[in-house]
Amino acid sequence: MGYLKFNKEKLVNLEYALKREVLATNRAGGYLSTTVVCCNTRKYHGLLVVPIDQFGGENHVLLSSLDETVIQHGQPFNLGIHKYPGVYEPRGHKYIVDLEYDPHFFIVYRVGGVVLKKEFLLVHNEPQLLIRYTLVDAHSDTVLRLKPYLAFRSRHELCHENMYANVRYEKVENGISSRLYAGYPALNMQLSKENDFIGSPDWYRNVEYLEEKERGYDYTEDLYVPGYFEFPIRKGESVVFSASLAPAAVSGLKRKFETTLKKRKSRDSFRKCLEYSASQFIVKEGKDTEVVAGYPWFGRWGRDTFIALPGITLSAGKDLKTCKAVIDTMCRQMRNGLFPNIGKGENAAYNSVDAPLWFFFALQQYAMALDDDCKLWKDYSVKMKSVLEAYRKGINPEGVMKGNGLIWSYVPGKALTWMDAVVEGMPVTPRAGYAVEINALWYNAVCWTLELAEKAGDKVFVENWKHLPEIIGRSFTEVFWDDAAGYLADCAGEGERDMSVRPNQVFACSLPYSPLTDDMKKSVLDVISSVLLTPKGLRTLSPEDERYKGRYEGNQNERDRAYHQGTVWPWLLGAYIEAQLKLYGKQFVPVAKELLSGFEEDMTDAGVCSVSEVYDGNPPYLPGGSISQAWSVGEILRSIDMVDKMERKS
Repeated sequence: MGYLKFNKEKLVNLEYALKREVLATNRAGGYLSTTVVCCNTRKYHGLLVVPIDQFGGENHVLLSSLDETVIQHGQPFNLGIHKYPGVYEPRGHKYIVDLEYDPHFFIVYRVGGVVLKKEFLLVHNEPQLLIRYTLVDAHSDTVLRLKPYLAFRSRHELCHENMYANVRYEKVENGISSRLYAGYPALNMQLSKENDFIGSPDWYRNVEYLEEKERGYDYTEDLYVPGYFEFPIRKGESVVFSASLAPAAVSGLKRKFETTLKKRKSRDSFRKCLEYSASQFIVKEGKDTEVVAGYPWFGRWGRDTFIALPGITLSAGKDLKTCKAVIDTMCRQMRNGLFPNIGKGENAAYNSVDAPLWFFFALQQYAMALDDDCKLWKDYSVKMKSVLEAYRKGINPEGVMKGNGLIWSYVPGKALTWMDAVVEGMPVTPRAGYAVEINALWYNAVCWTLELAEKAGDKVFVENWKHLPEIIGRSFTEVFWDDAAGYLADCAGEGERDMSVRPNQVFACSLPYSPLTDDMKKSVLDVISSVLLTPKGLRTLSPEDERYKGRYEGNQNERDRAYHQGTVWPWLLGAYIEAQLKLYGKQFVPVAKELLSGFEEDMTDAGVCSVSEVYDGNPPYLPGGSISQAWSVGEILRSIDMVDKMERKS
């Protein structure tokens, strides 16, 4: 039994099993995701989900699932499981006797005297799935049947029986090639062993996805099965199934599986699980290296990239090369001092006030690891100054520096900060005006850039900017600090201040440069600790506020209303722990360790071997949102590093 332990007795309980999902990525944008018992509960689930160039590089589900049937003495035992209206059919999960995720995902089934092991691998940097079947034990002749369920549709959509599907297939070596619709590449399904493919085309109708039902979306679809593969298998024999966009060399499938498996790192500790999860967010394509914000439905987000990057690269393996590659990729997308919030190229949306300021946060972490300010300034000074000038000169329409030195952000009907939920065309938390974390980030960016410029001898920049830190710092405390309340306003408009207790003020305590005194920081952190801190992160609103939503549940509008109105976000722990360590040093280490260790139980819950996007604000703090979120994982890893570094101090 490995580190990732599952309650085998509970696996027959679908309420337990279907809430545990696995994920594997190919580091090129594609992924595999399903539940631990291989019953898909989301439209995003699939055994081979890959980006399709013909459709703008968006991920599409090609192979939804693959059912295995063990046949002995003419008696079939189907190991698959699907949800149909009112029933699960078949119920193959009842045959599972072992399930592990180290160093890869595998399941062991027992059917009478038959013991069959199924192992999953997604080949890195290739659109190829490999599944190895090994007959561990058998007392009589055994036949294995494999039935593929095809979708050929966007991961955000559902498919239904239609007359346009191309039900024909072509024979390839030890398998078939199928292309359901024009524009798609062919899916090649092959085996390392000669087999019989029995064409038996049919639609399997009304497959249900329970997570989509809970989330208020359409949740039924029809999947197409072209037929099934059938072959005898001997005790001790292994057979490899391949699904890929290019025909595979079947004679090398077994060797490729072994070679691929040897490259997988162990996940035998909490730290190693987080590092493995971190590696899955990095996507390399051509000259670009990007960060996927979360699985299974997010793409690349600029803000998320900069926040997550230090943890998922520098804390997870001290990978300066990848960290720089991501920063450089983002810099190539920069326009008028702005970074895209979502998308890239022609599909990029430059609609956030804070993504350019989080760029400085990522650079600061990279600079500490690089330990060469001269090189950093040489590589990035032009971009840094471009961002600052965009705010100062009003080039950035989402955020403009006012006469008091602070950044004002407001666009009617838009949510420009990370609290970006919009319901029925209106921001749930509009935060118009001066937002506290935006201006904490702004002060930090200006001060740090000035320090680097002075070291580099950039007299022109220093002369033009040296007066601003004092102005910004003074204005910051005047606008945000409430001496009587002992904490910072969340935002301020024309003569008004929003004193909602939110976590955004924590960044004024954690960033390298802050306009706050230590006494102010202590007071802010005391307030956050008393009403926002939970075992899974910081709440986005005080439970004492009448707008507080303690559960992240319901349809999209209901979830969006709770998204930043009480829902807990793990990534905020990074700033909270950093701020506390700066103030209290080793004294805070035991508290930080306890907070971080609380995520260890999540390694076998929700997204196995990862950390979810959000958690409920109320106990028992159930996970929600995406099953694997980059900034959740990144900031927990960075926090572990900060604690370790503090412990090593003499």
